[in-house]
Parts: sequence; C-alpha cells; structure tokens
Amino acid sequence: MKVNVMDISNAKVGELNLPAQFKEEFRPDIIHRAVLALQSNAMQPYGAAPEAGKRVSAKLSRRRRKFKTSYGIGISRVPRKIMSRSGTRFNWVGALAPGTVGGRQAHPPKPSKILQKKINIKERLKAIRSAIAATMDREIISARGHKIPKEFPFVVENKIEGLSKTKEVTNVLEKLGFSDEISRTEKRKIRAGKGRLRGRRYQSKKSLLIVISKDSKIMQSASNIQGVDIVNVRNLNAELLAPGAKPGRVTLWTKGAVELLGKENLFEQK
Repeated sequence: MKVNVMDISNAKVGELNLPAQFKEEFRPDIIHRAVLALQSNAMQPYGAAPEAGKRVSAKLSRRRRKFKTSYGIGISRVPRKIMSRSGTRFNWVGALAPGTVGGRQAHPPKPSKILQKKINIKERLKAIRSAIAATMDREIISARGHKIPKEFPFVVENKIEGLSKTKEVTNVLEKLGFSDEISRTEKRKIRAGKGRLRGRRYQSKKSLLIVISKDSKIMQSASNIQGVDIVNVRNLNAELLAPGAKPGRVTLWTKGAVELLGKENLFEQK
C-alpha cells in the first residue's frame, strides 16, 4: 500500500510504501482486551478497613438457660451492644451485623483483590498492529466521529518535528486539512456528578495523534492543543491508538516514524 508524502504546506513531495504493520487484520476484540489490560495497570487497590463496623463489643451469652441472655425476650437475635443493664433488663442497640446502624458492610471491597488484567505478549503486539492498520482506514476513522480531510490517509515530512511553537503547529495542521477536527475538540465539557469535586471536573474529546520518529520540539508545542496527543513511535500502545478501546483514531504519521516502524520491525513477533 502506497500513501502520499505531504510537506508542511500541504504539497505532495513523494510517495511511501507502508510497512507490514499497516496490513494487519482488523481485530477490535483484541484491541479492546489490550486497552483494558493497559488501563488496569493504573488502578490502585482499595477497600474497607479490616475493623470497619467491628469496633464495638457486641458479645452476649447465647446460652438459653443463663441468667442474662438474649433469648425469650421477644426480640430478634441481632448482635447488640449493651448501653446499660439492670438485673435481667438491658438497654441495648443493634451493632456489628450488616443492616444495623454503624455495623459492618456485608461484602465490602477488599484491598487484596487483584485488579490487574493480563494479556499475552503476542496478543498485545497484534492489538497494536491492528490499531496501527486502522489508522489508515477512512471508514473506521469516520465511524469514530473524526472529521478528516479528503486526501487522507497521507504522511507528513519530518520537518514538522522541528516546530517549536504551538501556533506554528496549529497553522500546519490547518493547512493539512485538520481545522474541523481541531475545532471539534477545542471545548471541554463539565462533568456531571461528584467527579467535579474529585479532580475530574472536565471531560475532553480525543483528537489527532501525531506519531514522530524521535523526541523533538513538537512534543511540547503540540501538547498545548486541546485533544491532540504526540508520541514517539517506539512508545506507541493500544490506548493511544484506540482511546476508550475504540479503534480508528485519526493519526498523522511522519515519514521518519513510518520508515523506523519498518526498519526496526517494531511491534512484530520475534
């Protein structure tokens, strides 16, 4: 498969043969598993304190013929903590058991639970290759909601990696035909619910992914554009290529990144 190579002014300067990674079979099921496995690595163990709801003495004799017992008084056999007593009369309230005020939870979350989901190495690499191939399919990209130029797919010359100002990067992307895509994601939405109070106030859409051949100035300048991500080709993963486990993210590859992908056989099975 050949694609056009465009310069930063949107003029064709050549053609490029895509490496074998772009010919991988489209497998959204494997991509979904790979993204979930990646997201699970960021999860932290959480759970109730071991003594939560149990920090009370609710012990009472359960021997039926004992003088001070809880049987034969016409009440349910719920564990109770004793507030005061006089003879065989008790002033008590339910405690300890689930369903009582201040009692323990029946099935609380347990910090010993293993949250990490594993995936085989071959499956993970296949998921990345499949997501890479989806970045060159117009139908899959459009189905995800992206607004792409008519000439897409294409790759861009390496000169874009040297842009050091956000305004320069924005102008180049607009010349390449991504102005509608950038305007689609420039607004943030205020989240509904308690997440606003917990450091998750805003929700933003994902836009363009720029894949470069080496760490350069554009990594800082392009990161200021809302929704745009930029990554070294060696650091690609399934979540960057398929945010939310939905493949088909609109991706702008530099010529050097595509050549490095084929030269070093990145993400191929060894």
